Amino acid sequence: MAIDLYKDFAERYDLFYGRFGTYDPLIKEFYQKLFTDNQIHRVLDCACGTGRDLYLFHLLGCETVGSDISDSMLAQARTNLSQCGVEIPLYRVDYRILPENFEKRFDAVVCLSSSILHMPNEKEVLLALRSMYEVLRENGILVLTSGTSDYQWNKKPRFIPAVSTSDFSRLFVIDYFGRGARYNIIDLFHSKEKTDFKVWSVDYTHVLLRDDHERLLNASGFKKIEFYRNYHFDPYDKEKSGLLIAVAYK
Repeated sequence: MAIDLYKDFAERYDLFYGRFGTYDPLIKEFYQKLFTDNQIHRVLDCACGTGRDLYLFHLLGCETVGSDISDSMLAQARTNLSQCGVEIPLYRVDYRILPENFEKRFDAVVCLSSSILHMPNEKEVLLALRSMYEVLRENGILVLTSGTSDYQWNKKPRFIPAVSTSDFSRLFVIDYFGRGARYNIIDLFHSKEKTDFKVWSVDYTHVLLRDDHERLLNASGFKKIEFYRNYHFDPYDKEKSGLLIAVAYK
């Protein structure tokens, strides 16, 4: 069985965002418009993690299904969704073999938060993207998001503050190598009740930038691809964008 990379991080993962079930209005409006414009009703989050985005799509009225390769993230998703009083089907599935596990087609597949970067090389990326393509209905959409943008890759900052509150801070310390990067995530707890720190690391051995996404999505069969720099639908800019959002159409 594959090693569960998130075993020691799943319970802390949502400290990125604050309370589960609360969302930036811009993100909610982005998906509401995207799904309405493309008649999206049935959504698969194929790297669903702790279920945060699953719950958002549920709130938007979609029939939602979640899958992930990490048992610990799926366990956290079940806990989070149960606390919200919601039942959403969750499956342990490698997103490279989605057609073997889902017979009914989806209007949209999402693979968010740099999850595609877990693939070690472009051969495996193509397997994943073609798998996502195959479980979409005709004219369905695939949404990919990544915080590792062209702008970040060119600047290569070593330290990126991610969260800062009165009792908790999260810092990214990034080691770059070739076409890859190791993200060391340092969590600092500094409340009156608790003073501690924890470290978790993940390697992205082959970072995908904007042109890589376009080339590989085209090779996977997608006929149109749009890139955005933020949740306002502003066009992606290699020189300025800190976020990469790709929407690919089957």
